Amino acid sequence: MGDLSVFFAQYANAETTESFIVSERFKDQSGTPVPWKLRSMTEEENEQCRKSATRRVKGKGGVLVSETNPEEYLAKLVSASVVFPNLKDAELQQSYGVLGSETLLKKMLLPGEYASLLGKVQEMNGYDKNLNDLTDEVKN
Repeated sequence: MGDLSVFFAQYANAETTESFIVSERFKDQSGTPVPWKLRSMTEEENEQCRKSATRRVKGKGGVLVSETNPEEYLAKLVSASVVFPNLKDAELQQSYGVLGSETLLKKMLLPGEYASLLGKVQEMNGYDKNLNDLTDEVKN
């Protein structure tokens, strides 16, 4: 058996933060693209995002079942991972004429930019390998 203390909270790497250029359209006064600051999250935070995107709907035979809206879940995941810009800032939301951080992101970004941001957030939170990659890794 190995040393169990390596799993103690004080030795675990804390949440990571990274800068990421989401869009070349947001530039500072010198014309340089402004990086966004992104953070990883805990599974507990991820679970909150998933639960808030889950609804009870009637299934077969009128039985209520839980159903998660994948688009809503991913929007909440991305929104919770963005540290800068502050997506909850009322003035920023007002400038785009929207309420809510998820809605703001969809209004601010082009589809490709949003997809790029989503990919980076998924990577930072451990979703950077698909099942085929993991299968190949296990085989080798």
